Amino acid sequence: MIGVYVTVPIACFRKGLAREFLETEILPPPATCYGFLLSLVGEADRRRHVACRIAPAVIRRELRVSTVLRTVWRLKHRDRDPGASGNMRPDFQQLLTGLELVIWLDSNEEISSGPALEERVRHALAFPSSITRYGGLSLGESTHLIDEVSVINDSFRLERDEPSCQMFLTSQRGPLTLPVWVDHVGSAGTRYATGEIEVVPAFTSPAASRMSQIDRASQSE
Repeated sequence: MIGVYVTVPIACFRKGLAREFLETEILPPPATCYGFLLSLVGEADRRRHVACRIAPAVIRRELRVSTVLRTVWRLKHRDRDPGASGNMRPDFQQLLTGLELVIWLDSNEEISSGPALEERVRHALAFPSSITRYGGLSLGESTHLIDEVSVINDSFRLERDEPSCQMFLTSQRGPLTLPVWVDHVGSAGTRYATGEIEVVPAFTSPAASRMSQIDRASQSE
């Protein structure tokens, strides 16, 4: 298991049912964290590390929630170009600023051959010049760029006091559902994990059995 410490100056993790007012979750869904880790290691095939487990956690000490008015693009007039004026409208959006995260990753149940995602993340952070990737490294929207990424190891722990965090852990009767796989064409193939947010030490690994598993809809997708 590996823990990855991440800071993001500005982010938004839009709630699935948010429409007119774009509310944000307090932490990134497992599917968003998985996409970020794939981008970190330069992997373009999102099916490559299916069945790994992820637990996102947010450290609240500097976190702020604000609301902005922004332009949102929606395809209302299909007979027009997607960028036409009739397809844009102003909407309120919540933003998180000063975001500190820990993303826990466990690759023991991955089904693909070759290096596991956990191993590739370690290598990418130890030898960043060896990674071939494109675009900015972001968490969620492409404009929400990452500021810092570090592996949580013994030296990391010695340099910092361990704060508490709010971590999403699976639970059969949990009140919260977050996506572990997103169907980008419609929503029929989107998969969710049910769980709850618990207050735990930020730099202490959780039980793998309570981490959300990345599970896509079908092998033919």
